[in-house]
Amino acid sequence: MLTTPAPRGAPFEGVGTILAARRLVEYGWDRESPPLAHARRILFRLLAEDEDPNFLFELAPKGKPEPEYTRYGRRVLREAATAALAQAGYENDPRLRGAARRLLERTDNFLRGPLAEKPFVRAGNQHVLSPEAAPPSLHLLTMLAYMPLFRSEHFDVLDRLYAFVSQPLPRQAAASVVAGRIVAQPHLVLGDPLPHRNAVDADIPAALHWLELAARLGFLRRNEGWMRLYERFLDERDERALWHPRRGTMMPRAANPFTWPGFPLSGTPGDDRSADVTFRLGVIARHLGRPIALA
Repeated sequence: MLTTPAPRGAPFEGVGTILAARRLVEYGWDRESPPLAHARRILFRLLAEDEDPNFLFELAPKGKPEPEYTRYGRRVLREAATAALAQAGYENDPRLRGAARRLLERTDNFLRGPLAEKPFVRAGNQHVLSPEAAPPSLHLLTMLAYMPLFRSEHFDVLDRLYAFVSQPLPRQAAASVVAGRIVAQPHLVLGDPLPHRNAVDADIPAALHWLELAARLGFLRRNEGWMRLYERFLDERDERALWHPRRGTMMPRAANPFTWPGFPLSGTPGDDRSADVTFRLGVIARHLGRPIALA
């Protein structure tokens, strides 16, 4: 469901259903087109609150999964499925809205409680997230980004979300103890992922992904630091308004699996990465309410 193609393999070989569906939507495919209509059934099935281990897909461990691990895996896939369905335009579907409400309530309860300030506990010689901690995930934020009506109904939660994701990142990486094993949680957002320019230069596709999410959620214009980073991207455009990497830096490569559905959309490496970045800058500008002049 969430597997990305191998770096040295074919561009789409082995891609997971959720990521593939989101990429087709990015390409402009209609949600009623055969591939997306075929994927829709399993995506809605993943929204169910049951704990059937048969729906863990590639998250299933070898042997029989323990109930705690099944709950964890199903929760991750449930959130990822809501993101895909929201992006495909199913905001008004009661199944998606019900799942979105349950997920948002869980995160809001966390944001309102004391764990939001100190979500880590000690496990052996390592700090991990408390079992009761439920910080927002990239999947949850993506879901909210594509559900504007739902967001307006929960505007108070959005304020708490913004305060949490704009705070300084903790020193500890996101990890949890699941069924006795420490499992990394790279999909969780524990603070500001773009605190400075070096964070942008380290992974330009991931930076653009975050700036676009922030723009869709209405967070970008509220954050002076993120706006400066966005304006810096605009300053790197040429006279044709086409973005180019700064001298001495390389064209961006998508190393983060969360950026795969949207970057790069062009088919061959080279200068077309400039087009990909320029396109994303335009998408962000549109959600900021800025006019776009098409040549």
